[in-house]
Amino acid sequence: MNKIIECVPNFSEGRDMEIINKILDEIKSVDGVKLIDVDPGKATNRTVVTFVGEPDEVCEAAFRAVKVAAELIDMSKHHGEHPRFGATDVLPLVPIKGISMEETAEYARKLGKRIGEELEIPVYCYEFAASEEKRRNLANCRAGEYEGLAQKLVDPAWKPDFGPAEFNTQVLKTGVTAVSARNFLIAYNINLNTTSTRWANSIAFDIREKGRVKREGNPLTGKIVKDELGNPVYVPGLLKGVKGIGWFIEEYGIAQLSFNITDTTIVPMHQVFERACERAAVRGIRVTGSELVGVVPLQAMLDAGKYFLRKQHRSVGISDEEIIKIAIKSLGLDELTPFDPKKKIIEYLLEDESQKNLIDLTVKQFTLETASESPAPDQWPLAWVLWVQPWEQWWRIYRHTKKAGKTAGKNFQIGQKKEKLFTMNCYAWLMRTHRLLMES
Repeated sequence: MNKIIECVPNFSEGRDMEIINKILDEIKSVDGVKLIDVDPGKATNRTVVTFVGEPDEVCEAAFRAVKVAAELIDMSKHHGEHPRFGATDVLPLVPIKGISMEETAEYARKLGKRIGEELEIPVYCYEFAASEEKRRNLANCRAGEYEGLAQKLVDPAWKPDFGPAEFNTQVLKTGVTAVSARNFLIAYNINLNTTSTRWANSIAFDIREKGRVKREGNPLTGKIVKDELGNPVYVPGLLKGVKGIGWFIEEYGIAQLSFNITDTTIVPMHQVFERACERAAVRGIRVTGSELVGVVPLQAMLDAGKYFLRKQHRSVGISDEEIIKIAIKSLGLDELTPFDPKKKIIEYLLEDESQKNLIDLTVKQFTLETASESPAPDQWPLAWVLWVQPWEQWWRIYRHTKKAGKTAGKNFQIGQKKEKLFTMNCYAWLMRTHRLLMES
């Protein structure tokens, strides 16, 4: 594939797997599209789906998914912890390979137009697909949520980019969809040892770029400060490019900080985690772990692992696999559910399974193991690779040819006793080499 984009639709259904599976079936019905992650949430009543492919195929799969979601989800009956205003709440396209953001934005606008015209669902375009500056921010487009659509749709300032500008019978059921082209976003939740939504919001407001409303006197109950236009004045938070709120997740029985990290080149994931630990501690609260919704770039995990290794004054010269393990444990990504890097890191999900590296060789596996925290000495991997590998390769060939009944195998008719003796001698020679290296 020359051009690859990712689509991350958020559907306003996280509890009924029959509905979710019907939406997924529509996505999987398009040839060339690869479904890589499905993340339903009961408390949020929302499912985040991730799929990739070439632009035309991805847009077709997205359209089919929006259509069936509009048929199966009734927004007039929807309740959940997450902000929302449509059956397909958001529909972002993300450039992955061989395509610019400008091209991706054009695909997003075409997709939004098709949804508006063919499905008669109001569409707002945001981020890089936005028609005006105030619509770049999703929070502005979604302000008022579903309950405020009757007033918003008839406001000339908020006329949809595509589709009907009225809260008719159909829109009552489907709500509105926000379509965008954006950079890779990490949806990242941080777990707290409290059930208090008020404390969770307070910590999130400390961290998110938007910050919190400025008040006179008491920061919680004081009068809200407003500008000359009557709009609330905000005190900026600690981290740019980070959006966040606090909520209580009933299925886990804890409060969480829910963040969207919009640009990890500016603010890495581990920095959000560390700031959360600091701001929670000020309030006598402890961060117990975290959760990734959807998938994450490999570099974000490597950056996190290396950060914690350096913090512990340890070497970062180990395999990616070991660095990722450090990241998972340090961030507590496996506290609520198992974290499988092969299913959560986008580069691993996109790997062509037909192009295998020679990682199944015992030599390389051993080298990776000894480069990790195993008790083996530093000289051991070098001795293994330089001295033992040729013998190991010879032994493999010998065993293979013997089993296959080839001539080379027949010439090595040494019997089981001699075969065992040969193995013991190799092992003894290996141990002598190891002892010499240790004594050098």
